[in-house]
Amino acid sequence: MVQSAWKSLLHLFPTPGTVDRFEKMRACAGALFGIVLTGLCTYFILGKDIHAAWLIAPMGASSVLLFAVPASPLAQPWSIMGGNFFAALIGVTCAKLIDEPILAAGLAASLAIAAMFAFRCIHPPSGAVALTAVLGGPAVHAMGYSFVLMPVLLNSLLLLLTALFYNNATGRRYPHRPLPDNSNKHKTSDVAPTERIGIAPQDLDAVLTRYNQVLDISRDDLEAIMLQTEMQAYRRRLGETLCSSIMSKDVVTVEFGTELGAAWTLLKEHDLTALPVIDRGRHVIGIITKADFLKHAEIEPHEGLAERLTHLIRPSQLTHTEKHEVVGQIMTTEVYTANADQSILDLVPLMSDAELHQMPVIDARGRLVGMISQTDMIAALYEHSLASEYVNR
Repeated sequence: MVQSAWKSLLHLFPTPGTVDRFEKMRACAGALFGIVLTGLCTYFILGKDIHAAWLIAPMGASSVLLFAVPASPLAQPWSIMGGNFFAALIGVTCAKLIDEPILAAGLAASLAIAAMFAFRCIHPPSGAVALTAVLGGPAVHAMGYSFVLMPVLLNSLLLLLTALFYNNATGRRYPHRPLPDNSNKHKTSDVAPTERIGIAPQDLDAVLTRYNQVLDISRDDLEAIMLQTEMQAYRRRLGETLCSSIMSKDVVTVEFGTELGAAWTLLKEHDLTALPVIDRGRHVIGIITKADFLKHAEIEPHEGLAERLTHLIRPSQLTHTEKHEVVGQIMTTEVYTANADQSILDLVPLMSDAELHQMPVIDARGRLVGMISQTDMIAALYEHSLASEYVNR
């Protein structure tokens, strides 16, 4: 009987979190840093006036959000500033207009929540700000509406500034901006290729509408977590196929000083669309594609494509005052590379959404060891699809 009751109590205890020891220490140190600095700065700004509240209690709750869960929509700059402002304003007004403290406190909390919904600045500690304005005692009541500016907004601003500095200094993105738009670069209404199958944004929107509750996570983060979970599950089913298993190992390369005519010849001779550019240590320093040739040709309306490319790649067509152009002058220097021991599934978003047609593969020392194309990816995924279908029969 006792054992059964104990097990029932254990079920009420939350499951262990997924954050590591460093993250917990980071959040605790951030709260210490933020509260102490906010209190000291407020003290020096307001002076030693006995009626001045240097640090109000709701800042403790705000510090939990700003330092422990900085990605939460409830912890963003507008949430803390807007939420505390409207809550303090409503709390002071209720305290002045309503003599009954309990009724004034209830109305202050209720109207504060309504205002935070209306102005999209929900911040749970703001409810405590509203109650502080009503139940803070004679010292708080004597401040009147100055309580809204000092200490509420002053405390909020100082704590926010410390959170901006501390979170970014310790590797946490704050404020938590929305994820970049993954729509295709062609400026059409089509969504990115990876969003055309599986979980679509409209699916998530429909579920959130039916769920009809405030979530302590941004929609963008929730979508990203779901897509990464979907990819993780696919990786588990597919197995760990590495780039080294499907890459082309006999790679045709050029160097920085290779003449454009020679590079163009290699592209045509081997029927390629891109050549990795390497240094003498076989480190990738760039990539040159047929698109780079076309872009550099700067075709004029009165000049044909073939004629312009001829001027570009044939040194014999250059005058004695011109220099022979080399690969390094027109290559793309920002190159996406894959590691030989990396899963091919990591390359899917880059080759679909970013529309990369080929990607150099490097080893642990950063040296070129292979090349993966979209054709290689399609062949590998198709082969695994056939294998999975055979196993399930």
